Amino acid sequence: MARKHRDVVRVLVAEIVSGGREAGEMLPREVDLAEQFGVSRGVVRETIRALEERGLISVLHGRGATVTESTHWDVFDPDVLAATLETAAGGKVLSEYLECRRILEVEAAGIAAERAADTDLQRLQEAFARMEESATRPASAAAESLFHEADVAFHQALIGATGNRALGGLVERIHSALLLARFPLARPQYREERALPEHRRILDAVAGRDSAEARAAMSDHLDTIAGYLAELELTSR
Repeated sequence: MARKHRDVVRVLVAEIVSGGREAGEMLPREVDLAEQFGVSRGVVRETIRALEERGLISVLHGRGATVTESTHWDVFDPDVLAATLETAAGGKVLSEYLECRRILEVEAAGIAAERAADTDLQRLQEAFARMEESATRPASAAAESLFHEADVAFHQALIGATGNRALGGLVERIHSALLLARFPLARPQYREERALPEHRRILDAVAGRDSAEARAAMSDHLDTIAGYLAELELTSR
């Protein structure tokens, strides 16, 4: 995506998600948007297409583009998610993500314990080792990114260990979104006492072929995240 195109998309996404452009409102004509942003009509057409693909607008030939209700938005899209996290609806979206993870990953942990091959266990161990290593680094934005990338890699390896490709496809977008949504729920101060022991417990249960313990360990880990989300919602009121 060209830079000008991406810039216009992000601005319009933010305006729609924030309520600056309400559902049912018509977007300006292509020529007017081109003048407003100082871009070509070709860039505007690409932008309109991008907004439509994200479910933010509905385009009818001869009538133009209309902002849609939020129920149609693709909340997994990075631009939509980033804009949503800046609004009061951010907490609700994170809660929906967590609910999705609870539905999918608790059972996945149990299945992984039953099916994981040696290569799957190696990937889990490597991801956990990266989490441990990055958690000991001096606090910085780079260290935070390393930790969260390793965290997501751990959960991706767990899903991979189920051997269920359809499940992997379902969860992939959630995990990609987590890298973007990580900062509101990040608690670096609790990594040694919570995040690392919780992931170690999941790893040990999968390696020990204990499906019941793997499910319980994942459920307890997600309970911890739910607690962080509750704290976030309290502070944002």
